[in-house]
Amino acid sequence: VQLQASGGGLVQAGGSLRLSCVASGRTFSRHAMGWFRQARGKEREFVATISWSGASTYYADSVKGRLTISRDNAKNTVYLQMNSLKPEDTAVYYCAAGRTYYSGGSVDSRDYDFWGQGTLVTVSS
Repeated sequence: VQLQASGGGLVQAGGSLRLSCVASGRTFSRHAMGWFRQARGKEREFVATISWSGASTYYADSVKGRLTISRDNAKNTVYLQMNSLKPEDTAVYYCAAGRTYYSGGSVDSRDYDFWGQGTLVTVSS
């Protein structure tokens, strides 16, 4: 699975962005997907995950209620809708596909084998 993330950019605090991650290959619908982020000088952290079917999602406490993960298996795409953005959301955002087929998702980056190149989100105050 190859992943291509897009949609990042510069936005003012309180604004919105939608990130997209398009996957190549025929197995996208079997993989749980996740979004992670890494701010400058900090370690990569979990943001959100969605099960292979899209039936279940899970979020980091810091983004709950503001960010929404979704997927369209017909389009091989996973999304991250980002609302009410804060300066502390500034980071490079990465999408990732889980190792195990038909998984419910994971907060642990070690459970993901395939990573996109990242897209930069900058939130100004």
